[in-house]
Amino acid sequence: MSPTLLAVVGIAVMLALMMVRVPIAFAMLATGMIGVILVIGPEASLQLVAADVYRQFSSYTMAVVPLFILMGLVIFHAGISSRLFATAYTWIGHLPGGVAATTILASVGFSAVSGSNAAATATMGSVALPEMKRYGYDPAVAGGAVAIGGTLGVLIPPSTALIIIAVQSEQSISTLFQAALLPGVLIGLLLVVTSVLICWRRPQLGPPGPRADLRTRLRSLGGVSETVILFAVALGGMFAGWFTPSEAAAVGAFGAIVIGIATRSLSIKGFQTAVSQTLHTSAMVVLLIAGAVVFGRFMAVTRLPFDLAEWAAGLAVPRVVVLLIVITIYLVGGALMDALGFLVISIPIFFPLITALGYDLVWFTIVVTLITTLGAVTPPVGVNVFIVSGLDKSLKVLTVFRGVAPYFVVYAVALAVCILVPEVITFSVD
Repeated sequence: MSPTLLAVVGIAVMLALMMVRVPIAFAMLATGMIGVILVIGPEASLQLVAADVYRQFSSYTMAVVPLFILMGLVIFHAGISSRLFATAYTWIGHLPGGVAATTILASVGFSAVSGSNAAATATMGSVALPEMKRYGYDPAVAGGAVAIGGTLGVLIPPSTALIIIAVQSEQSISTLFQAALLPGVLIGLLLVVTSVLICWRRPQLGPPGPRADLRTRLRSLGGVSETVILFAVALGGMFAGWFTPSEAAAVGAFGAIVIGIATRSLSIKGFQTAVSQTLHTSAMVVLLIAGAVVFGRFMAVTRLPFDLAEWAAGLAVPRVVVLLIVITIYLVGGALMDALGFLVISIPIFFPLITALGYDLVWFTIVVTLITTLGAVTPPVGVNVFIVSGLDKSLKVLTVFRGVAPYFVVYAVALAVCILVPEVITFSVD
């Protein structure tokens, strides 16, 4: 069997393992290890894979992962997310669909210190769903706003997905964070506007709340001061070149703990839970990266990505056609499996192809991250939708999917703009 055919068979086997619910990390590890052994032999493969894995995990950059995760979990257990929601509601709660819009706006703020789809959805859902039920919101509108707001967790820095992609594709974490910031915030604001327009056209779907006076609004800004300070110091310092990504993550985690203690909102039990959950999540991420390293080495020794790049470069079609095919694969893949898992799997296969076609890798990374994050709200996986349904048993899964559907227009427009005007992503990193 030729190496190229072996690589194709290996990918099929890996996908089959995932379909029978083998964890993604273990599916990649098993497929990659067996594949490398078949190509270059047992002894050489063990030495090669061991060297790759050691080089990956001996990197100082890997400290970014647990530290940013700890920062987000400390903030969650300190109750800062509730204060974010309260502040946003004070300013825009009086608009049509104000609580839904508030949920999405607060998700933007929480995503800026969390980096996780699931965390943003679960946190905002626990705060916002009871409020929308109290104001008589349509169930689809309520569930859809929470689920779509959670998608921002993967796109807005510090995104765990972007960190892993940067590590795997040898890109700068700081550069990817800068490139994702503007698209993430703009998409968040467009989602807010969309929720208002939906309820403006049909007021019965989401009645407005009471209007707060100016003094109350100004006083409420204290509820976001912790988030603004934390974001400005940690990520702002990294963008300004004061900190490396690892140092920024350490400053952010330490700052979150200090804020929790200073405001007396972080209990000892809350801190212990945050640390425990950080260890659990970090272990999952480490296994995922280890699996990706081994699988990536398998792809490299079979030369499938490079053969694919040469084949695509020789096609008598414009390169944009190949790009659209790859984007379609990401759209389908993100809908069929966990977005982060699919991104990790795809790096050794498609990133060399995109580089060979002459596209900017930073731009492509943000585009495919934007595409695959939609998988969190599209069937059949739709993890955000299932989280929302789990938070409120009266919300059926199909109802939440129906509530999410109008927001797809925003993502479609954002994707078109990012493809047609790549400077939206690259202007801050040129």
